[in-house]
Amino acid sequence: MRLAVFFFTALAFAQPPKPVPPVVPDDVALDFDVEYSRVGERVALDIFRPKTGGPHPAVLAIHGGGFRAGSRASYHRLCIQLAQKGFVAATASYRLAPRHQFPAAVEDVKAAVRFLRANSRKYNLDPDHIGATGGSAGGHLALMLGLTGEMTAFDGTGPHLDQSSKVQAVVNFYGPTDFTKSYEASVDAKDVLPQWIGNDLAHNRKQHLVASPLFYVTPLAPPTLTVHGTKDTYVAYDQGRWLDERMKAAGAVHELETIVDAGHGFKGPDLARAEGRLLAWFEKYLRPAPQRKILISDHGLKGEVVLMDWPSGKEHFRVPNGRGHDAQPLPGGNILYTVAPDKKVYEVDPFGKRVWECCDGLEHPLAAQRLPNGNTIIGDAKAGRVMEVNQAGQRVWNYTSDDLANMRMRNVRRTAAGTTLICVEAVAKVIEISKDGQQIWEWQAPEKDKRPLYQALRLPDGNTILSLSDPGEVVVVNPQGAVVRSIGGAKSDIKMGWASGIALFPNGNLLISDYTGRRLLEVDPAGAMVNELRLGPRTVASLAIVD
Repeated sequence: MRLAVFFFTALAFAQPPKPVPPVVPDDVALDFDVEYSRVGERVALDIFRPKTGGPHPAVLAIHGGGFRAGSRASYHRLCIQLAQKGFVAATASYRLAPRHQFPAAVEDVKAAVRFLRANSRKYNLDPDHIGATGGSAGGHLALMLGLTGEMTAFDGTGPHLDQSSKVQAVVNFYGPTDFTKSYEASVDAKDVLPQWIGNDLAHNRKQHLVASPLFYVTPLAPPTLTVHGTKDTYVAYDQGRWLDERMKAAGAVHELETIVDAGHGFKGPDLARAEGRLLAWFEKYLRPAPQRKILISDHGLKGEVVLMDWPSGKEHFRVPNGRGHDAQPLPGGNILYTVAPDKKVYEVDPFGKRVWECCDGLEHPLAAQRLPNGNTIIGDAKAGRVMEVNQAGQRVWNYTSDDLANMRMRNVRRTAAGTTLICVEAVAKVIEISKDGQQIWEWQAPEKDKRPLYQALRLPDGNTILSLSDPGEVVVVNPQGAVVRSIGGAKSDIKMGWASGIALFPNGNLLISDYTGRRLLEVDPAGAMVNELRLGPRTVASLAIVD
């Protein structure tokens, strides 16, 4: 009897078996059983990393098990696969019910994201591109990461509270989204949910609502993929459908991948299909696109010239421009830009120090372009004058017309042939002026003054590209004046209010500023939009490709 008592006492206090690290391929590094938090109990990550390259986008994989069971080891295979595809993949343990009830698990996975972000250099990951995935309970927790990223209510008291717990993409495998409806079509909700939430729906409806991802959907939600089977008896397929409807109604990116006749826990071809979608989703939304530098002239309330990455929009340099209209990157990192309230054109170095300005006598400069010979061409919209000045500010070429005065003109650009294109915004016309001051070509928009014209650029093939408004449209016209290409306009799927700045990428893609839409668009040669950046309060008048 005494031996029996000793045996059961020892069993009660026995430690759980020590986790055993998996065998990983030669091209994958493993950091095993890494503690990321200890609130209530120790929780850990297994982190799988590519041995070369980086920093890499990261994915946090969260196991299922009804919030009361499961193991992070269930995601080792997927994490190895992700690491071999160039991701840092971490799988997390978290506090389980009934000992630890909601929101403990949510607080833990948020702490896991913060840990990864705080240790991004150590694990060679990109802190700006972290995704989350999980199945069932893990899918729910991944959704909570995505949909509550702007909130601090579920941060808890774990470490690294100075770091963000936001994720940039989510893949949800059959996770519950509305616990208030889970009891109606689930074989185990009545047993599982009271242990995790603290009581059943009849006695704690409020907590069921608070724990449901569906009610945190906003337009700020990260791109989310839900994969769900139509014959799931644990988490009804409707749970995924409700999320799909709510996300799309909010204007957020969501796709519902329906696997007909699949149940809870994919296997065989269904699992391969689901994981294939997962990999493609994270490749699309976590793999940073190659960044180029662009320069914009913000005519909005902020009134700044901004050097930024494209297409991410990450800003590197800003200088006030008094709500100016034009800016041009110069060799060596200098920037040329107009400041109409100062009646000046300025050049600053990469540190913002002014190194050149021009000129006394300007009334309202809206356009400026540094020429290959070192001179600068300036368009003065109030005076109706376009002039070329040397570094000393002396005029070496001048064109004046009453038709351009009193703010009727906008952008001005010198062509490779030495002629000058002047946009007469008020009548939607572009004129071309020769070196000796004669008009040698013009193009008039058919709607005339109903469609103000902002910018014109001469293309290497001799055609001219122009930006129009009301509706926003970019057209390419040949020397005979025929429109040979159109982007936007009334009949296009690409809708713009006022196309202002335009610039060409080396690959033939076109960058367009939708001035009134407060966004930038990149369009490929086939006319398809490949990138879009919404600018908040910024309204971009002109833009340029830096490199």
